[in-house]
Amino acid sequence: MNNSRFPILLNIWSKVNNKYVLTLVGFIIWIGFFDRNDLITTWSYQHKLNVLKKEQIHFEDEIKRYTTDLNNLRTNHENLEKYAREKYVLKKDNEDVFLIVEN
Repeated sequence: MNNSRFPILLNIWSKVNNKYVLTLVGFIIWIGFFDRNDLITTWSYQHKLNVLKKEQIHFEDEIKRYTTDLNNLRTNHENLEKYAREKYVLKKDNEDVFLIVEN
């Protein structure tokens, strides 16, 4: 290399041409890409953990809602009758049921 053509590269090379800096760069590259627990894998696991935590919160809310609905059905006969009529199209003996299907 000609000293007059590449002064910036020579300046950078003189700073990098240290055994401790080269060792540090090699270690960072090894940890970042080649190790079993590399950065990409760690980030993907962290993302997956965040998604699973959101799902856990969602399902806990669903469990609370269903538990409340179940308690309402067990304690209130009118709610149980309403649920049976709407969900399973049940009727009393002297009633006619008309189903309206929306397109």
